[in-house]
Amino acid sequence: MTTEAQKQENLDLPSAADRVPSLAGEMMAEFFGTMVLILFGVGVVAQVVAANIGDHDSIAWAWGLGVMLGIYVAGRISGAHINPAVTLALALFQGFPWRKVAPYATAQVAGAFVGALLVRWNYSEVLAKFDPGHTIKSQGVFSTLPGNGTLPVSDLGALRDQIIGTAILVLLVIAITDARNSAPMANLTPFIVGLLVVAIGMAWGTNAGYAINPARDFGPRLMSFLTGYGGAWRDQYGNLYFWVPILGPLIGAVVGGALYKYCVARFLPREAHSPTN
Repeated sequence: MTTEAQKQENLDLPSAADRVPSLAGEMMAEFFGTMVLILFGVGVVAQVVAANIGDHDSIAWAWGLGVMLGIYVAGRISGAHINPAVTLALALFQGFPWRKVAPYATAQVAGAFVGALLVRWNYSEVLAKFDPGHTIKSQGVFSTLPGNGTLPVSDLGALRDQIIGTAILVLLVIAITDARNSAPMANLTPFIVGLLVVAIGMAWGTNAGYAINPARDFGPRLMSFLTGYGGAWRDQYGNLYFWVPILGPLIGAVVGGALYKYCVARFLPREAHSPTN
């Protein structure tokens, strides 16, 4: 039976609706949201490449679904950036606190690392059969390569691609989530953003594998290096490549965020309004 003292104590506790997540809680949400993204994204690439189950479309859809599910995991707590490039753009153009940028990015990279490690462990036998030496042949399971490792795309071409692809991503993510614009209902936002990633994968996946997310590439790349992929930092030409899917998305995020703020948002009404019945 609850005593009067316990009743009073319960009354003094904030309700779930009133609680404000701590930075540690937000980092945990970003960790698990990004981990979920990688479990589906890297997992499907492992299945297609090493087991020959599925195709380009299954990769595009699984990455989009991974984004959607990752946002559902983290959205209410941290906003579900699950991408350092998105975090940077929100800090530059949407008022996100700068003190949280590095912690969010750290949590995102850590989540990507652990997600890729789980895929690496689960598919270890299949990967060993497909590529016993853990070479460039299966490196693309975990990290991106120019021209997806086969087509004649230079590192600078891949950098250009990452800038454009991430600019598209960030411009549209901010547009989709802007309450002053034609934003979807909150529970549909993850679904729409997931479709956006599917579309980018289907239209912008050739030149550099549409990393469009420094954590998505660096976390799995570091994991693969530590688990036997000695060439993980380089591309098929032997060039150091790891910086391309880091720098390109960060530049693209600035471009996309600026385009939305100065070319779209300035013409929107100052306050969000309810749609006409």
